[in-house]
Parts: sequence; structure tokens; C-alpha cells
Amino acid sequence: MDKLTIKDQARMQMEQIERGAVEILPRDDMLKKLEKSLRDQKPLRIKLGLDPTAPDIHLGHTVVLNKLRQFQDLGHEVHLIIGDFTGRIGDPSGKSETRKQLSEEEIIENARTYQEQIFKVLDKDKTMMHFNSEWLMTMNMIDVLKLAGKYTVARMMERDDFEKRYKEGLPIGVHEFMYPLMQGFDSVALQADVELGGTDQKFNLLVGRHLLKEYGFEPQVALMMPILEGTDGVQKMSKSLGNYIGVNDEPYEMFGKTMSITDSLICRYFELLTRVPAAEIETMKNQMAAGELNPRDAKIRLAVEIITTFHNAELAVQAMNRFKLVYSDRDIPADIPEIKVSEKDVWLPKFLSEHNIVDTTSEGRRMIKQGAVKVNGEKYVLEDVHLETNMVIQVGKRRFVRII
Repeated sequence: MDKLTIKDQARMQMEQIERGAVEILPRDDMLKKLEKSLRDQKPLRIKLGLDPTAPDIHLGHTVVLNKLRQFQDLGHEVHLIIGDFTGRIGDPSGKSETRKQLSEEEIIENARTYQEQIFKVLDKDKTMMHFNSEWLMTMNMIDVLKLAGKYTVARMMERDDFEKRYKEGLPIGVHEFMYPLMQGFDSVALQADVELGGTDQKFNLLVGRHLLKEYGFEPQVALMMPILEGTDGVQKMSKSLGNYIGVNDEPYEMFGKTMSITDSLICRYFELLTRVPAAEIETMKNQMAAGELNPRDAKIRLAVEIITTFHNAELAVQAMNRFKLVYSDRDIPADIPEIKVSEKDVWLPKFLSEHNIVDTTSEGRRMIKQGAVKVNGEKYVLEDVHLETNMVIQVGKRRFVRII
């Protein structure tokens, strides 16, 4: 077999990099950078900035992390920037009002928990961590004014969120104009070759590209990944909307939530959240369209892939077996009532009574004592229970309810 040329190798890398990406600006520059990297045997510097505005992350946040992992697997340098300084301002992207500024204590704690979670995706040994206070805290007023002078107010007002707020008479803090400039300066400090972000970060990423040129460096490429839809298949994944799968969710809960996604999301989740080859995903897509593959079976594989990533293979198999045990029980009807709960730890007799599964709390206690209550097909004799997604509770022979 003939040895692959540098152009061939670059195109092969590009094929992987484009997987799931919404936009790469400019695409030709990305290809040129890959060729130069291979020719010089020098890895590209790939940047992702994260503001630690919340302690927990969900699978929606991991879309860009998975892309970073692909770059790592291709041999490039990944530089992860924790925005401990920019986090004090808060990214105004998509916001209709000025964001609350976090305290230093909140930022430090959130940054710590972020690191615990992101290394479930990234290779810790191949990830270079930075805090942007390292360079932003050392800037004096002259440095700040020079930075501000490299961008115009007119260009800043082209941002959809700023333009909308201005037209509606809503306040815009001057400090908010500094956010994209400081995030862009992160790219200057690292001399980044590529910066990743969601589609909502396009403006910020292009500011970084502009500033690199202004400071005399080669402009970075901006790579935008999609915003992941939640399990409802409609709105973006969000903890507040309850349509999320958390990175720290327990394996069985993670399995149940994955099984609840709409069929239209199966291949999209495979593409953005797993390392299953694109050719296999395309085969599954065609098989489901032809009726040769049950979407339920595809979801089971998806759930196993996700749990293996965020826990391990053994727990993934355990969750799968538990799920199959519950749902293969022929005594459980297919159309049982479903209950969405906000509180997980409940007193079972009261829960059964409140949802009209039994008439009274006393009857609920009696049924438990008599061994007439089952949880996921097994006799349940305790009065306290921790509810989980897709848990099936049975009272007697004919009363069922599923937790969603």
C-alpha cells in the first residue's frame, strides 16, 4: 500500500474533525493548519474556554469536550481554560439582562467540580489546564485600554443580544463589552490555532481570531459545535427544564433517561456523545428507517456507550440488565400510568395515596407489610423509597405506575 501523503493525512483528520461540527471558519485555514502541523511534526494548540458558572455539567456540555477528545486522539495539544477571571463578569451571550457576577469562592468551588467531571471525557495527562487570571490579573489600565482599542463599539453592537437589548432599552454594562475581548485575549495569551465553542459562542470565537491578527499572530480557526437538544427532543438540554442527562447521574438513572429520548435524537446523540464510527451510525440509521432495527435496541446500545464513558463498562451492563429485567416482565402492561416527580426520596405509603394508587396511607402501609408492593419487579418491604427514572411500582396484581 502506498504511503499516505501529508495532504491525505490532513484530509483524514479533517473528516474526523468535521464530524458533528456546525461550522468551521475558515474551513480552508483548518485544512492548511493540519497540513502544516503534519509537515512540521508540531501539534496544533486547541483551545476551549469554560466559565465555571455552575457546579454540575450535563451531556449538552460534553459535546465540545468530545470534540476536544478527538483532537487529543489525533495528537494535538488541548488547552482548557477555566475562566476564573472572566467568570466574574459572566458571558452575556444570549442573555436578555446583565448576568449576576460570581464571588471568588463560588468560582473556585465550581472550577474544582468542573475538573472532576470533564476528565471523564478528556485524557487528563494530555490536557493542559489554565486559569485566565494568570494573564488577565496582571494587566494594568494601559494594557486594558490597548485591548479595548482593538475593537469598535459598532462591531460589538452587531452581537444579537447586545443589539436586541439596546433596541428594547434594556441596560448593557460597559463591563459586558469587555467579556468577548478578554476571552479573545485568552487566545492571544495561548497563541491558539483553533478555538472550540457552541454555536452561541460564534461572536466570541471570531473576536479571538480578530485579536490574534491585531497582536501580530496567525488568526485562529473557529469551530462551532451544535447545542444539544434535551431528552424531549425540542428544547436545548437544560437542568432547569428537566430534560437533561447529568454527567454525575447514577448509572440506572442515566440509562432510563437515555431510553426516554425521542427516536429522532438517537443518531444525533451517537454522533455527538459517543465514539461509535460514523459508518456504523449511518448503518443503524438506515436499518431503523427500513424497520430492520428496533429504535429501542439502538437506544440500549446508546445508553451503554454513554454510561461506559461516564462510569464504566461493568456498571453499564448492570444498568442494562436491570432495565431489561423490568421491561421484559410480561406481567407489566405496556400502557401503565406515568408520574413525573420532583422529590426523589419519599415515604412510599403517602406517595401511593397521593397518586391514587391506594385509597389511604394506611392501606399503603398494609400492602407493604403484606408483601403486595413491588419495585422494578421485586418485593419491596420498606416504607421509604428513592425514586428513579423508569422505576416501576406495582401494588397488588393490577395497579402499576412508572416514574418518569
